[in-house]
Amino acid sequence: MRATLIYGAGDVRVEEVPDPTVREPTDAVVRVLRACVCGSDLWPYGSMAAQGHGDRIGHEFLGVVEDTGPRVNGLKRGDVVVAPFVWADNTCDFCREGLHTSCRHGGFWGADGVDGGQGEAVRVPQAEGTLVRLPVGEDSELLPSLLTLSDVFPTGHHCAVTAGVDARTTVTVIGDGAVGLCAVLAAARLGAERIILMGRHRDRTDLGRDFGATDVVPERGAEGVERVRELTGGDGTHTVLECVGLEPAIDTAFGVVRSGGTVSRVGAPQYPTVRMDFSLFFRNITLTGGVAPARAYIEELLPDILEGRVRPGRVFDRAVGLDGVPAGYRAMADREALKVMIDPSR
Repeated sequence: MRATLIYGAGDVRVEEVPDPTVREPTDAVVRVLRACVCGSDLWPYGSMAAQGHGDRIGHEFLGVVEDTGPRVNGLKRGDVVVAPFVWADNTCDFCREGLHTSCRHGGFWGADGVDGGQGEAVRVPQAEGTLVRLPVGEDSELLPSLLTLSDVFPTGHHCAVTAGVDARTTVTVIGDGAVGLCAVLAAARLGAERIILMGRHRDRTDLGRDFGATDVVPERGAEGVERVRELTGGDGTHTVLECVGLEPAIDTAFGVVRSGGTVSRVGAPQYPTVRMDFSLFFRNITLTGGVAPARAYIEELLPDILEGRVRPGRVFDRAVGLDGVPAGYRAMADREALKVMIDPSR
């Protein structure tokens, strides 16, 4: 079969790899219907040292079950399923606490001999605990939105939940990428009436308005902080959802949060320390967030997609076949595409 491999910064290739098979009794093999490129995939794409072999890549996919091991219950050949961006048994103590990213028997796609999601098929470890069956057909028009359940929609939701967003809170979302836009959607879904989106790409912030943003602030740095404070009577917002992962973004978050408020970060941090000095301590600012346990949220978010109340799949603004994956990476890295969806059948 064909799959995507990364050899180093800017070097993504689609090559022939061995077909996946059931190796463990808890495995399943899933034929991929849709996958996508994540913003976090751009970090190795931009900085990975060149190497002589390619590594499998991709952690967001949905597909059709083709085979299962003898210890996989509740799934059968032909089921349409979505996979969260880490695999987990869904039974250990951490999973029972909703922290599937710390599963004692789980792991990451594209690591330690496990397939990446950007290919024609994937061997899924701990399949019964990892995969969530979807009540749709292979040709459902909902596939793009259902694909977001693998990562970006639960990540935006996690950011809003850990920040404590509800109808009584005002919200600033930093970042107009796919996660930031899903954080806007999540905040609106949780009832927030005032959502300020900090982003400067008009096509993206327009989608953010459709998702529920009430205000858009294109300014950055001190100018952006000043603008948010102007919009909030000088106070800032109760919650800030930081969806970028760069140091200027977390500094901006601290600049726009209201005293007694909460900053939640889900952008993969590209900085070693967080500057939380006495001024933030004195203002009783809480910092929370972290990697989203997507598996814990899928059943909660799924009905709103199935019933048409939310359409997070609108974050996909480009679709490619496997041959188009290298160009898809370039387009996202060059900010020519918001989020690229992959259809291996194209």
